[in-house]
Amino acid sequence: MADQVMGLRDRKKMQTARRIYRVAVELFVERGFDNVSVQEVADAAEVSKMTVFNYFGTKEDLIFRPMEDHFGDAARAVREREPGESAVDAVRRQFLEMVEQRDPSVGLNPEPFARQVRQLVVETPVLMERAFVASQKGTRELADLLAAETGDLMCATVAAATLSAARNALVEEHHRRIAEGESPDQVAADAAERARLAFGLIENGLSGYAVKQ
Repeated sequence: MADQVMGLRDRKKMQTARRIYRVAVELFVERGFDNVSVQEVADAAEVSKMTVFNYFGTKEDLIFRPMEDHFGDAARAVREREPGESAVDAVRRQFLEMVEQRDPSVGLNPEPFARQVRQLVVETPVLMERAFVASQKGTRELADLLAAETGDLMCATVAAATLSAARNALVEEHHRRIAEGESPDQVAADAAERARLAFGLIENGLSGYAVKQ
């Protein structure tokens, strides 16, 4: 019974967080991030201002908290790779899986909400700065992981930057094409092929690097 009650409580918390997030994004997109207060978000979501801060911490977290885990996707792919799998193979495999799933973080989900969030970030300097810092943190996490395995921080930093750049270029390509009028389905149709091409460009340089023993 206690487990059932806790499960219900967790679901209600998740629903509340999702409602606050959706409402915040809608208001920010409509009026601009700087022109909407946390109190206005709370009022629109029918919660208290304190509740908003309890769930998200800061105003910027209203945008980044739901997506912040994705900045560490490449590091997670490398950390969880199987013995015999190289770093580039792991990052490529993970990205192809996300393409197949039409994951919003790679810009292929047909729902426009994720693209609205991205456009909001691009148009808001404080959010762009936060995105840059988060992206750099993710790349550093990957570099530190590779350095711990190989003992060579310089090469690990080069590898991490290269792998991160390939992922970022692919995601940007998806968003660019959709912004220029292609449908998500059209972009998704050759996304896997383009991902293989992008990672293929760096594979020779990283071939055999950081193969897990």
